[in-house]
Amino acid sequence: MLTPAFDLSQDPDFLTIAIRVPYARVSEFDVYFEGSDFKFYAKPYFLRLTLPGRIVENGSEQGSYDADKGIFTIRLPKETPGQHFEGLNMLTALLAPRKSRTAKPLVEEIGASEIPEEVVDDEEFDWEIEQTPYEEVSESALNPQCHYGFGNLRSGVLQRLQDELSDVIDIKDPDFTPAAERRQKRLAAELAKFDPDHYLADFFEDEAIEQILKYNPWWTDKYSKMTAFLEKSQEQENHATLVSFSEEEKYQLRKFVNKSYLLDKRACRQVCYSLIDILLAYCYETRVTEGEKNVESAWNIRKLSPTLCWFETWTNVHDIMVSFGRRVLCYPLYRHFKLVMKAYRDTIKILQLGKSAVLKCLLDIHKIFQENDPAYILNDLYISDYCVWIQKVKSKKLAALAEALKEVSLTKAQLGLELEELEAAALLVQEEETALKAAHSVSGQQTLCSSSEASDSEDSDSSVSSGNEDSGSDSEQDELKDSPSETVNSLQGPFLEESSAFLIVDGGVRRNTAIQESDASQGKPLASSWPLGVSGPLIEELGEQLKTTVQVSEPKGTTAVNRSNIQERDGCQTPNN
Repeated sequence: MLTPAFDLSQDPDFLTIAIRVPYARVSEFDVYFEGSDFKFYAKPYFLRLTLPGRIVENGSEQGSYDADKGIFTIRLPKETPGQHFEGLNMLTALLAPRKSRTAKPLVEEIGASEIPEEVVDDEEFDWEIEQTPYEEVSESALNPQCHYGFGNLRSGVLQRLQDELSDVIDIKDPDFTPAAERRQKRLAAELAKFDPDHYLADFFEDEAIEQILKYNPWWTDKYSKMTAFLEKSQEQENHATLVSFSEEEKYQLRKFVNKSYLLDKRACRQVCYSLIDILLAYCYETRVTEGEKNVESAWNIRKLSPTLCWFETWTNVHDIMVSFGRRVLCYPLYRHFKLVMKAYRDTIKILQLGKSAVLKCLLDIHKIFQENDPAYILNDLYISDYCVWIQKVKSKKLAALAEALKEVSLTKAQLGLELEELEAAALLVQEEETALKAAHSVSGQQTLCSSSEASDSEDSDSSVSSGNEDSGSDSEQDELKDSPSETVNSLQGPFLEESSAFLIVDGGVRRNTAIQESDASQGKPLASSWPLGVSGPLIEELGEQLKTTVQVSEPKGTTAVNRSNIQERDGCQTPNN
């Protein structure tokens, strides 16, 4: 027999059941309902539901069939009008559990055929657990096989799957590795994987991180609406319908096999703790991909969850947060502490939204793993059982779990990766580089200013010198036209600068090279080497002798400035005419 697709809805007085039975023989169908039991049969479809409330047959029931869509719609009156039926979207839990094929069940759960949610223990969940870690050394000595999976109910399953599991889990030989040894190996692997350069790169260049933090996943809007509802009414059922399931998700729910889980107190606590661990990894993955799954999604979820890749067991919520924070900063593409805290707050919102939101997340994880080879093995070990178990959990247990998570605080120092010291050292280096760049910049500006000032001064000096030379040349030409005495004086300076000084001895003239060298080396004007007692007529006589002994020539390439310079020819002191 085939289980048809079905959907349930309600109003204050009626429960509506829509059953899709394409290609069914509608001329022959049977409907039976009484109390919380509902049965429908139309060959080849059969459906049996255990309802969360009681219905009654009083003549107001209705039924219709849409031939185009192949859907039966049945409206059944509630035994207590106005009663709210909780958990109508938990389709797997509504399916009646299968009967045991043995004549007498070895273990029988009393009341399992009634309301499935009541199967879970009614006592208040105690989060004040003992602080001593769970040790499996004694058990391993007696039984070499270790436990793992949902509620630690599996063992000896993975011995034949070691080759396939090498790409899925990080632990080697999980069937013979106790919980304490798993934890030690996991911590060592995280320390070896941590990359300070990658962490600092994301810490300083966090543009992409800030963009990811602005993304709002689907539960953000649902949480805002739930908060608004709670402000108006304290009834939780008002926001239970905020989270709805797609047709694909409903199909997933129908494919699960409904079963009950007999968990002791320790196993129940372990299931709740591992649920937090899995949801944290899922929230990180959903945020960094902005809801668009990719080929790395399965790797991200299982890598960030020690429950899935190390089969880790937990003793408190704080250890879960520390482990998740370490793995976020060691493995994925984006490694930032803000992402850790954002996933933490997202997980709290999902738990506060109730089991519908948690189930929706688990169904998405199940789909991701199912499409990834060989990650589908994790569905058999954990996720499928979680999808069935969560439908039967009371809402107050999830609310208590959310409160326990909300009370946890996490700091960078608690991660054991020396993040604060690393950041302080990086900031110090950054400040030194900034100061060094600023010093180089100021030095370059000063050098540029000084070179500019020197260039300006050289330009001004050259212009002044050029002006003086031009004016000197003009004045010399004017003086040459005035008087003979002034002409001799004007010839005296250039003549002595170009050749050598002269001494007057017995009315004659001879070369004095010593005076030339000493005065020229000191930069003194050579005209001062003349004796103080020289009179005007003597100078005129000297001028007349110079005219006969000295020839004035203008070398090639001489400029207008030194055009009046007089060159003395070697050996022409007493020329022979």
